[in-house]
Amino acid sequence: MLCGVINHASLFGSQMEFTFLIFLLTYITCVMGNVTIIVLVRIEPSLHTTMYFFISVFSILEIMFVSVTVPRLLSNLIAANNIISFNGCFAQMYVFVSLGVTECYLLLVMVFDRHLAINNLLHYPAIMTHALCIELAVLPWIMGFALSLIPTIITAGLEFCGPNMIDHFFCDFAPLQSLACSDPFISIICTSTGAKFNVVLPLIIIIGFYIHIIMIVSKIKTEEGKQKAFSTCTSHLIVTSLFYVTAIIVYVKPKGSHYDKYLAFMYTAFTPMINPFIYTFRNRDVKKVFRNSVNHLIKQGSL
Repeated sequence: MLCGVINHASLFGSQMEFTFLIFLLTYITCVMGNVTIIVLVRIEPSLHTTMYFFISVFSILEIMFVSVTVPRLLSNLIAANNIISFNGCFAQMYVFVSLGVTECYLLLVMVFDRHLAINNLLHYPAIMTHALCIELAVLPWIMGFALSLIPTIITAGLEFCGPNMIDHFFCDFAPLQSLACSDPFISIICTSTGAKFNVVLPLIIIIGFYIHIIMIVSKIKTEEGKQKAFSTCTSHLIVTSLFYVTAIIVYVKPKGSHYDKYLAFMYTAFTPMINPFIYTFRNRDVKKVFRNSVNHLIKQGSL
């Protein structure tokens, strides 16, 4: 079993101040943006729909996802202390991977909801009941934390005899497997298989849903109807593409490349930061509510 400490290598070498500033601004923007979406969906009756409920759940997940790694990194940078305990390292890895798998399945649930709404417009309210909506929102969390447990336990069972220097800014499977003194073959196979099941399979299903959505929308006669149908899906499609591309590169073949940490920055910090802007600026309903809320606050301040 593991004991002792693991020393994180810096993400950008000796440029500590630049790294700290970039991650701090990214984290603040991500949290504020996602909190804004959650609040808007909560207070605005016109956004009390299934689609926006899933978007608000996704925003909660994004805040948790980025909070697993970035605050710890900021603390390390400001204190110039890159040490983390083995227990803390594996706890961080488990929660991070669990939330990542949860995001994969939540994105799948969100496109399933849009497919159901477009394909069964008249029966959608009867099918997507409140109970089913809650179940679909909870299921990805259960699957995420359950499916991530086995590869974490197997990796934790490896022998580590030093040097324990991780070339990454958080604890992840590939960097830890590369440090193992014992053969990490089983751990690598388990991780790669899990990635194919939890990342590639949901992506294939999502692509299948979108192909069917395009076929359905192409049959709509009016341009206005086509534009309205596509507008509910484009934001989700952009978010899904950004997340899955980097995740597949890193996890489907986890060989511990030097560039993994830069790709990891994309899906752990950058993507969660821009997601609220994608949903806001590409969604007329959210833009309208946001504009009205800002105007209301301005009027209150001027009184």
